[in-house]
Amino acid sequence: MGNHAFSHRDSAQIEANGMTCEQVERQLEYFNAGFPFPQVEAPAQVGAGIHRFSPEQQEALLKRYQSWRGSVVKFVPASGAASRMFKELHRAKDLLDRDDQAALSGDAAVFFDRLREFAFYPLLKNTGCDLSDRRAILKALLGPAGLDYNAKPKGLLAFHAYPQGHRTAFEEHLVEAARYAEGGDGSVSLHFTVSPEHLSDFENLVRTVAPQYGQRFGVSYRIDFSQQNPATDTIAVDMDNRPLRREDGSLLFRPGGHGALLENLSDLHQDIIFIKNIDNVQLEEQLADTIRWKKILAGKLLEVRAYIHQSLKDLAICDSPLKIKEIADFLRQQFAIDLPQVREEEYAAKVRSLLDRPLRVCGVVKNTGEPGGGPFVVKEADGSTSLQILETAQLDLNDVRTAAHWAASTHFNPVDVVCSFKDYTGAPYALKLFSNPDSGFISEKSMDGKTIKMQELPGLWNGAMWGWNTLFAEVPAGTFNPVKTLNDLLRPAHCRILN
Repeated sequence: MGNHAFSHRDSAQIEANGMTCEQVERQLEYFNAGFPFPQVEAPAQVGAGIHRFSPEQQEALLKRYQSWRGSVVKFVPASGAASRMFKELHRAKDLLDRDDQAALSGDAAVFFDRLREFAFYPLLKNTGCDLSDRRAILKALLGPAGLDYNAKPKGLLAFHAYPQGHRTAFEEHLVEAARYAEGGDGSVSLHFTVSPEHLSDFENLVRTVAPQYGQRFGVSYRIDFSQQNPATDTIAVDMDNRPLRREDGSLLFRPGGHGALLENLSDLHQDIIFIKNIDNVQLEEQLADTIRWKKILAGKLLEVRAYIHQSLKDLAICDSPLKIKEIADFLRQQFAIDLPQVREEEYAAKVRSLLDRPLRVCGVVKNTGEPGGGPFVVKEADGSTSLQILETAQLDLNDVRTAAHWAASTHFNPVDVVCSFKDYTGAPYALKLFSNPDSGFISEKSMDGKTIKMQELPGLWNGAMWGWNTLFAEVPAGTFNPVKTLNDLLRPAHCRILN
């Protein structure tokens, strides 16, 4: 620490962003030393870290949630730009700029062949571009004089076509939430994290569409927004780990990824929080499984939380050895927690500390090759075990044992989470206390033709929730319909051919 000399101007910039020089120094140390790899004990599998509910269990959990009356909110990270979706189209544009008669292949060829099937096709036509000119189409789709999709967030893109017109991904979250996140008083609460430059566009969309969907579903929407705190940004470096600077000499900071949204999440006051990515939506007529399983996961959360809260109340009265043993068995069965070796007089306190934590129930789907992290059993520093969602970048795949665990994994993480972070007294947990600062990772990105390195804070469902009690439950693959590339919008979950 302290090897990087910051000028007075640097220090002022760092402090203005709400950070300290010591925090930035620590980030630079991570670039040099890397993040420590977790010790993976095994992939979580059905019966060994992943729950598979029988039809009878599904019905019981479904009824439990449907009979519950409490406050609910759906939390959707929506600040990510859609630019990655258009990677292949940018390559095609470069090729066509050199030769407008060039033959295209792969995703670019599919895009032009099936252009009329995209929900944004009518909007593209309305730009007045020449639909026989491939360069003109790309300019109208991506450029600021047209739809400007390259600069917009995914939530504002036309994802789905309906006879009445198109819907954005943002709108589909409103439709979906009305079916499982109604709070018992006729209101449906949603919270979106967005970037400041797009906030007014989202607010304008809310004013236009929320009354329509509210009337249709008989609910009133409560929709609010927040932005990532600049204090959670991380410094960017070159390939030699030297801090990068902008043209004006100021240090270059980049958003710290989803993990930076822990502060936004902790500001919510509802009893139950559903978390889902902005691009994981589907056509309305295909929502039945998604709605059903959201309720099942919430029912499981309520079941487990009720046991936890009652047990903590019991322990507040008496730490009976019989109750402590019962809780230890519960931790093992529900969360795959094997307790560490501790002295007998410390055992009850350790059991209580492992029980008294924020809670999340995570849906996982069978691995069919989609990108994303997976569920694993991890050995902690104190010798206990825990369930964690791990990305490839967090693992030492040069280690034979770790690589074998990765290869043997059967499920992956679709970010299908329902959680609760109030203790048995109703007070919220201090979520930062349950985060693992050593679980971030380093990524590379091209900027102005040069490769730079950035640092991802511990991901919201990775390291930021490391110390939470985690329960994995298998859900149908049809509930997961991400849009990572533009042509994903041509999949059956997103595309229908309208006459």
